[in-house]
Amino acid sequence: MNNKLFKKEIRLSGSGGQGLITAGIILARAAVLDKVRVTQTQSYGPESRGGASRADVIISNDEFYYPEAVNFDVLLSLTQEACDKYIVNLKDSGILIADTSNIKNIVHTDSKVYELPFTDIAMNKLGTTLPTNILTLAFLVKITGVVTENSLKTAVSNSVKSQYVDLNIKALKIGFKLASEEMAKQ
Repeated sequence: MNNKLFKKEIRLSGSGGQGLITAGIILARAAVLDKVRVTQTQSYGPESRGGASRADVIISNDEFYYPEAVNFDVLLSLTQEACDKYIVNLKDSGILIADTSNIKNIVHTDSKVYELPFTDIAMNKLGTTLPTNILTLAFLVKITGVVTENSLKTAVSNSVKSQYVDLNIKALKIGFKLASEEMAKQ
């Protein structure tokens, strides 16, 4: 982090059961570890699994007065429905991170778009789709620099059940590596 003023509005979106609210909480905890201002809000449909789900995180080194993301700097979408619903609030100068395992069509946007099959990558490299939320969160953090990688790793280690820490740390490493590869293409 530098001394330059910054404020990032981030929406993590998908469906219930994908762990996006957990990812939002982890991102907020990482911001606290980095000693910046943060707020995290969440919303999900009536079903705990399968309904719409989103987590908003605002990270800033200056004061802000509205706790929910309205005009996103970053939109991470894991489902077609979430991408379609929230892309209209993504800034033209924003970043869209889309899981092409589940998203087949992205409407035209002037935002920077990263399209990768994150769910498929998690399944192929980790044997389960459960840590897709952490893999994509690591990708987001590496691309944007909104929190430090060390703070994110600490927040993950302190937030998941002990039997899942190693799996989620592996997911972090994969997400960071994928982001590094994508940034090298630029």
